[in-house]
Amino acid sequence: MPSRACPRLLLVPCLTLTLAVMACQRAPVEKAFQYSSDAPSRTGLTALQDGVLLGNEVGAVVRLDREGRPVWTARLGREVAVAPALAGDSVVVGTVVGEVACLSLQDGKERWRLGGEPPVLTPPVVDDAGHTVFLVAPDGAVRALAVDSGQARWKRPAPAPAKSLEPQPSVAPALRAAPVLVEGVLVVPLGTGLWALDAESGEPRWSQPVTEVVGLDSERDTVFVATRPGRVLALSVKDGSTRWEQRFADGVTGPPARALGALWLGAGPSSLVGLSTAEGREVARVELPTPLVGRVQVGLEDLLLVPTSGHAGNLVALKAPGWTTAFTVRADTPLRTRPVVRGPLVFVLGLDGRVLAWRLRVPPPA
Repeated sequence: MPSRACPRLLLVPCLTLTLAVMACQRAPVEKAFQYSSDAPSRTGLTALQDGVLLGNEVGAVVRLDREGRPVWTARLGREVAVAPALAGDSVVVGTVVGEVACLSLQDGKERWRLGGEPPVLTPPVVDDAGHTVFLVAPDGAVRALAVDSGQARWKRPAPAPAKSLEPQPSVAPALRAAPVLVEGVLVVPLGTGLWALDAESGEPRWSQPVTEVVGLDSERDTVFVATRPGRVLALSVKDGSTRWEQRFADGVTGPPARALGALWLGAGPSSLVGLSTAEGREVARVELPTPLVGRVQVGLEDLLLVPTSGHAGNLVALKAPGWTTAFTVRADTPLRTRPVVRGPLVFVLGLDGRVLAWRLRVPPPA
């Protein structure tokens, strides 16, 4: 009947139009890959030009390419608790029982190994030339090792007050915030305060009684410090003097990170706060589903990628300048370390040892 024929004739063009609209509304993110390291991990990811590095609780160090394929795996036998450090064509990595190894970046083969060292619970830091790696012991002692040989360039015992620190437990030992190296000065967070050393000689430069440090970041001649009780400071690298200070009544949950013109950190109970790097004034605040305990990262053009630490493991993308949510993706594992971005790809490491990667697209204008 004519009355029934007309709707059928319209079906094909209507379906075509629907598919065309759906094609234009492409999702802002799509899953690229998922890789399991077969053990939990708290190291975070070390960024490479063509992929990432990570370690895990069973002592495996894994290099992945951009497609999530393992390039090589080195097995050290005991937990690698902090991120491997990239030093030119070498990778320096330590374990919780005090072994330090240098691996070839190309194939993971061991170049040298030291035993009987202090547990490596603080991320190693490498100088810009890739010649020296700095390691901080649990008691606060600092040593500088030659990357090519493992020989000590200098060793500096901890300041006297730091010797009263309690020994680290052997099971799930507490990790320490990483030092920063700025203008030839190594700034080290200890249990009793900040300690600045000359990177060439190890000679002390200055100290500040700033304790319970969650993390450090730097910009030119300034070191930014965030503490768990809620103090955030900008200090001069030259002499440790305070340039500005901000306080948060509910404490700080995550380390500071410079991104998109501001200093970002997690503030209690579950806020993301942006501060002016010049004066410490609050310039942005966003409520998150769960606390931020890692660092933010910049993705694509003006996206701020925020990893959250709840069981869902959400990666929240905020769009400048209003910091509205562009999209949220779920990892189903807590995200406690900084994402790595390589072009349109963003890599995250879950607490369960999985590396997940998504391909981002520039969100359309609001």
